[in-house]
Amino acid sequence: MIEKLRHWWSWDPEHERASADNPIAPLSNEQRRGTGPLLTLAFGWGFLVTGLFTGGILGAGQTFWPDIIIATFAGNFANFLIGAIVGYIGYRTACNSGLLYRLVYGRIGAYIPVLIIAILLIGWQGIVVGAFGSAWAGNTDSATFYAVAIFAGLLFTITTYFGVKGLEYVSIPAVAVLVLVGLYAAWLNIDRAGGWAGFLELSAASAAASPDPLSPLRAVNLVIGSWIVGAIVMAEYTRFARRAWVAIAIPFIVLIIAQWFLQIVGALGGVVSGTFDFTAYLRTEGALLMYIGIVGMSLALWTTGDANLYLPVIQTSAVFRRPQRVMTLLCGVIGTIVGLGIYQRFGQWIELLASIVPPLIGPVIAHYYVVMRLRFSESQLEHAPVWNPAAVIAYATGAGTAVLNANDILISPETIVPALSGLLASMAAYLLAYAVLPKKHPDPDPVLS
Repeated sequence: MIEKLRHWWSWDPEHERASADNPIAPLSNEQRRGTGPLLTLAFGWGFLVTGLFTGGILGAGQTFWPDIIIATFAGNFANFLIGAIVGYIGYRTACNSGLLYRLVYGRIGAYIPVLIIAILLIGWQGIVVGAFGSAWAGNTDSATFYAVAIFAGLLFTITTYFGVKGLEYVSIPAVAVLVLVGLYAAWLNIDRAGGWAGFLELSAASAAASPDPLSPLRAVNLVIGSWIVGAIVMAEYTRFARRAWVAIAIPFIVLIIAQWFLQIVGALGGVVSGTFDFTAYLRTEGALLMYIGIVGMSLALWTTGDANLYLPVIQTSAVFRRPQRVMTLLCGVIGTIVGLGIYQRFGQWIELLASIVPPLIGPVIAHYYVVMRLRFSESQLEHAPVWNPAAVIAYATGAGTAVLNANDILISPETIVPALSGLLASMAAYLLAYAVLPKKHPDPDPVLS
C-alpha cells in the first residue's frame, strides 16, 4: 500500500511528457489537437456560468440599453484582445502558462504567478461548487446544499482527473442544453416585462432605484474581472492548436460569442426576476421546466468546475514537479472545501481578480513580443534564470497601480479601467526594469522554433 502511494505521488518526467496534456514541456506536433475538438472545447469552456453571474450584477446596477450592452462588449473585447495576444504565444511556443512564467519570471520566480493564479482559480472553483449546491437546494445554508456542493466538488475532481479529453465529453451536451434554456429564459423575462418596450422601461427604473449603481468604467471592470483569469491562461488551450487562426478563434468563441450571450441572459434575469439564476424563476413555471433548468445549469457548472480545476492543475504540476493526478486531487479537495462558504462573495471576488490578475501576464507579453521578438526555443526554458527581478518588480508595480486606481487614489476609476491600467503599467515597468537591471547570465541566442 505504501509503495503504491509512493508511486502515485512520485514524479516521472518521462511519463508526464508523454501524456496527452504534457504539463512539463512544449507540446510535440503529435500532441497538438485537431481543429474540431479544440473549437468544440472552446464553446464548452466559454459557456461558463460566470457570464450569468456577471450579467445579474450589471442588470441590477445599469440600464440595459445602452449601458449594459456597451459595458459587456467593451469588457469582453478587452479580454478577447488579451486572450488572443496570450493565446498566440501559447500557439507559437506550445507552452502552458506555467512554462511561460518559468521562462519570464525564472525557475523560482514562476512560483509567484502560478501560486496567485492557482489560489484564485481554486476560489473560482469554490464559487462554482457553491452555485451547483444552490441550484439544487434553492438556498446556501441547508443540509441539502452542503451535500450537493460536496458531491459537485468530487464530480469535478473525478472528471478533471482525465484531463482535457474529459472536458470535451462534458462540454458538448452542456452547450446544447444551456443555449436552449438560456434562450427560453431570455424570452420568458422579456414576456414577463410586457415586451421589449416594457422591459426597457423596467430596466431604466431598476437602475435608477439601485442602491449601488454602476458607473460605465466600473461595469467594464467587472466584465473584465469576470474572465480575465481565463484570458491570461489562454495558452493552456491554444498550445494544442495546429493553426494560428484556431488559436485566435478560441478566445473569440469564448468571449465574444459565449460569454456575451450568457451576460445578456443574466442581465435580463437580473432586471425582471431579480436574479441571474434562471433555475430560481423556472421553478415557478412547473416541475418540468424547473428540472430542465436545473439540469442545464448543472451541466454548465460541471463544465465550469472542470475548467477552473484543470487550469491550476496544469500550472502547479509544471512548476512544483508533481504528477497531474496528484495536483488534481489536492486542488479539487481544497476547492470543494472553499466552495462551502465563498459562493455568496462573488461580486467582491471578481473585482479583486480585475485588480491583481492582469499585471501577472504583462511581463510575459512584453518579454515575448519585445525582448524575444517572437523567437523561442526549448533551450531557453532550460537556461531560464533562477528568478528575474524585472518580472517581479513589474508585477508589483502593475498590481499596485490597479489597486490604487480601483480605490480612487492614483487615477480615478472613472478615468481609466483599473484592470487595463495595471496590465499596461506592468508591461511598461518590465521593459524599463529589464533594460536597467543587470542580467544573471547572458541570454541564450533566440532561435525560431
